[in-house]
Amino acid sequence: MKVVLASKNPHKLVEISQITEKFGFQLVLQSELGVDIDVEETGTTFEENSLQKAMAVMRATGLPALADDSGIAVDALNGEPGVYSARYGFDESLDDWGRLQLLLKNTEQVPDGQRQAQFVCVITFVTPEGEVIQARGEIHGELTREPRGENGFGYDPIFYYPPFGKTTAEVSSEMKHQVSHRGNALRVLREKLKEAGYADK
Repeated sequence: MKVVLASKNPHKLVEISQITEKFGFQLVLQSELGVDIDVEETGTTFEENSLQKAMAVMRATGLPALADDSGIAVDALNGEPGVYSARYGFDESLDDWGRLQLLLKNTEQVPDGQRQAQFVCVITFVTPEGEVIQARGEIHGELTREPRGENGFGYDPIFYYPPFGKTTAEVSSEMKHQVSHRGNALRVLREKLKEAGYADK
């Protein structure tokens, strides 16, 4: 089944494809189909934003669509940046590295032992026939005080996962997928897709 990923981020395509290939999906970026839309994410939850993106791309392509909305939520910041992780600071001059540095700056007064954070991911699968399936995944860890590791993307270099004793940027993609928020969400999604008859048993 050809499924459109509602994203322009090639990192996400690689990461998600490594897991969805087991579903029997042929996952393609929306740009590969000549679709160039920026969905205004007006939701206040990961669920709402994920659904908005999936529906928009499904309508634009006429194909089943998969969208994820994900981010990092820091306990000491009352869950921020949360759904605004990719727009943190609301400064268009900031790239991933700039937003990471901003988060470190905004948490520099947070003492060790109180730097808990979660990566959250909600994935939505929609079809032109009206099927909507959502799955949520999380991974719990804490913020480091400086970036470590060269793998991953986004906030991975400052997200320390205690069972690994490393940040999620210091481990292989295979290790990360086993525990990541996106990997966890995709595993839940796969079970739901199987129940609905969309994925191989």
